[in-house]
Amino acid sequence: MKKLVFSLAFLSLIFTGCTSSDDETVTPITPAGSGEITGDQTTSKTFIKGSYTLKGIVKIQNGVTLTFDAGSTITADVTSGVDALVVLNGGKLIMNGTAAEPIICTEVSSTPGSWGGIIMYGDAPIVGAAGVTTATSEDGLALPYGGTNDTHNGGSLKYVRVEYAGKKITDGTSEMNGFSFYSVGSGTVLENLVSYKGADDGYEFYGGTVSLKNSISYGNSDDSFDWQDGWKGQNSTNWYAYQVGTGNFGMEIEAKSVNNAFYPVVSNITLKRAAGTVTEGGTSAAEYDAIQFKKQGNGEFTNIVISGYTTAGATAVRIQDATTNTDQVNSSKIKLLNVKINDGTSQYAGAGTVSPSFAPANYTISTTVGGASIATGAWTVVSGVNLIQ
Repeated sequence: MKKLVFSLAFLSLIFTGCTSSDDETVTPITPAGSGEITGDQTTSKTFIKGSYTLKGIVKIQNGVTLTFDAGSTITADVTSGVDALVVLNGGKLIMNGTAAEPIICTEVSSTPGSWGGIIMYGDAPIVGAAGVTTATSEDGLALPYGGTNDTHNGGSLKYVRVEYAGKKITDGTSEMNGFSFYSVGSGTVLENLVSYKGADDGYEFYGGTVSLKNSISYGNSDDSFDWQDGWKGQNSTNWYAYQVGTGNFGMEIEAKSVNNAFYPVVSNITLKRAAGTVTEGGTSAAEYDAIQFKKQGNGEFTNIVISGYTTAGATAVRIQDATTNTDQVNSSKIKLLNVKINDGTSQYAGAGTVSPSFAPANYTISTTVGGASIATGAWTVVSGVNLIQ
């Protein structure tokens, strides 16, 4: 009897151990998102990770937030007309990719200048021509920008790559960039961005107070970084530019001929130009300097590495006009600290009869500075090539 009880107990133990809890767990597969994004966006929504088509000028309206999951791809098509992703003042765009899963905004033909990239509007302050506080955009949309809201928040862009943008509008006077920021405020997050092979500027700021961190401008046909209208971002850092094929200035800096009492602050900059790179206008266009200041442009820049700007007549820093030299250089509102030039290019020069002379404390040279420090990953790689050269 004892043997029977023991046997029954043993069998009970065996069957108890083989419960459904030991079955293999089945993880449901979430289907990838897809679909077309077009027209005015009037309702907030989240686009799950997937592949989407952008058609036409897509405008995120005031009060609306569009969110894209990490790893998503948004593709424009030049055959559909002018495409662009536009964030209007009061709207928000949330694109928070990761180093391993960036968000890619591209164009189906992989042709530079095929679409308008990401354009964001805010109501942060600007100082436009003749000191005006509002202006009209130059992107073909003719929208107003400017305001008084220093902390405007247009959303968050992290680990986002824009490819083949820089659309030229057919009227011959309007143009778009990889990223265009019109009076965008400091509440907006711009980090770990790539502007890749566009037909205009990689990044352009039209006034505003937003800062840009950990950014790459690669192979853009005009300037790598450009701004006007009194942009005064104070916390920008780690800017890396590589110009190849066609490219103008590494940084073009102007302020609509207004002598501002403020200036932007940028630290850790690398500006590189590949051998054989020509300017957008051909050999007749002297737009081959690493950094150009004109029309009262100014700023404080530290830890700068410059390489490859060796075209005959080029210089590391160009002061383009006498007024900028008088009001900005001589008044210590242009500061270039810890500058390292790798190939013997002259430190700075003027245009025409302009002869800049920086105070020793405002232009300093380094032999050890490293420039931009950017952690590489999937977000810095295109077609197997790491953009950090």
